[in-house]
Amino acid sequence: MSGIVVVYELEQPAAARTPAAGPPDAGRLPRRVHAAPAAPGWPDAAGPRTLCGKDTFAMATERRTPSGSPEEPWYPGEYASVVCPDCDAVMEI
Repeated sequence: MSGIVVVYELEQPAAARTPAAGPPDAGRLPRRVHAAPAAPGWPDAAGPRTLCGKDTFAMATERRTPSGSPEEPWYPGEYASVVCPDCDAVMEI
């Protein structure tokens, strides 16, 4: 499936879990998994809004893109419990 990027709405950082070094999102778990259209000309970058209308500015982008295969979900399986129901409904269409 081209044109869709998986993005993560991350938990707020907790002072005790924030690492001293490393990427800013290290140690933060996804609170919700969303789907967003790819930015024009940038197939690996999310556009400004998710399919449910949330701003993607502060969201982390998944490194893989959905395969488009009907047998596979558009989101990573380990985060199935936190998939946005609105994004999922749009992806089912």
